[in-house]
Amino acid sequence: MEHIELFFKSVFIDNMVFATFLGMCSYLAVSKKVSTAIGLGAAVTFVLAITVPLNWLLDQFILQDGALSWLHPSLIDYDLSFLSFIMFIATIATMVQLVEIIVEKFSPALYNSLGIFLPLIAVNCAILGGSLFMQSREIASIQLATTYGIGSGFGFFLAILAIAAIREKIRYSSIPGPLRGLGITFIITGLMAIGFMSFGGMLTGGDEPVKESVKLENTIQDQNETEIDEDEDLAYENNNEIN
Repeated sequence: MEHIELFFKSVFIDNMVFATFLGMCSYLAVSKKVSTAIGLGAAVTFVLAITVPLNWLLDQFILQDGALSWLHPSLIDYDLSFLSFIMFIATIATMVQLVEIIVEKFSPALYNSLGIFLPLIAVNCAILGGSLFMQSREIASIQLATTYGIGSGFGFFLAILAIAAIREKIRYSSIPGPLRGLGITFIITGLMAIGFMSFGGMLTGGDEPVKESVKLENTIQDQNETEIDEDEDLAYENNNEIN
């Protein structure tokens, strides 16, 4: 359940595009056609699925304060967290180069359609954001880090595929001149972000906390009423004794 919850949260609630607005450059530039959007979304998903767990290992065994103690006890005081950015980017650049070689080998048409935006995945803030969010949220295991990477990549894939499908449809629609192009795309992106915000309560447990708090208040109220009744009975008995 923890993996399922983390996956759906990274796809819908903490979507890279609609929640944090990362990777907007490639999101807007490559979303004119569904075919190119699918290619870029798949590439981003693959890179995130590989780099997030790899960077989790780097963070746990090299970068964190005292992480080098597994090499030698004398290294426990070393803190290499200031190297997080350069180490994460080096891992991402390596994986992106691998993806570029694979795409060029097996799908030259997709490689040509993606153009400069395929190697630019290496500096895509959505890719780096996935690793930095993993680090800041202190994900506990490499399995959860892999789930988070896949979920974040699938969230980006879903976002760019949806906007590409919409942009293909509205190409033949009657849109006011000043809003054509990026104008209507920004408006649709904002509306989609509002729609994704509705998933925020999906994993919050519903009304159970409210019910528990009401139950607690009722219990306290009953206890207070019981104490008041006991005090009134005691006062009545004391008055009878005095009389």
